[in-house]
Amino acid sequence: MASIHLRHLEEYLQQLDGFNKPKILLEQYATSAHIASHMLYCAQSQFNDIEGHTVADLGCGCGILSLGAQMLGACHVIGFEIDSDALEIQSRNCSEIELFVEAVQCDVLQYLPGRFEKYFDTVVMNPPFGTKHNAGTDMKFLEIATKLASNSVYSLHKTSTRNYVLQKAAQYGAKGKVIAELRYDLPKVYKFHKKASVDVHVDFIRFELNQ
Repeated sequence: MASIHLRHLEEYLQQLDGFNKPKILLEQYATSAHIASHMLYCAQSQFNDIEGHTVADLGCGCGILSLGAQMLGACHVIGFEIDSDALEIQSRNCSEIELFVEAVQCDVLQYLPGRFEKYFDTVVMNPPFGTKHNAGTDMKFLEIATKLASNSVYSLHKTSTRNYVLQKAAQYGAKGKVIAELRYDLPKVYKFHKKASVDVHVDFIRFELNQ
């Protein structure tokens, strides 16, 4: 069971600040409090993968998944993020809600796994979907995640890539299961966006590592 109710978790996460000036090259889109809370609550209430466990958040951005995992009772959470501006917001979010989450500034794809190989019980992430200038980045994140986690990885991926994602996961030694199909509302934050918002169909997937 989760240590706090889903509604309360979402309310806490709604207080957090997002990106001030999102960077297109990093595909920065804030994970909404609604999606983040449901991801984490599912991981804890259905699979007991958060409370009392070590948790990594890859590409942690402003810290919504990291802080949510901490709220659900993770024993040690580390967020990994390349962007110093995002980490400043993450630090401010920690102060505002009086929770501490360790953060490491690094290029996830270059720095990890290293000494963190199989260090974490659980990895949570909302990786770049690998569009525009970042083709294949989502799969690189997934490969790294499977090297860091000893038990499970929770991630979001475009539904249109489902079969490919599950096949690649199997190559990495992970068995993927689609937990839910979501509509990810991407707001108009970049100049090239022509619509106020776009709904992207996204899979919420749990990857179980082969023991």
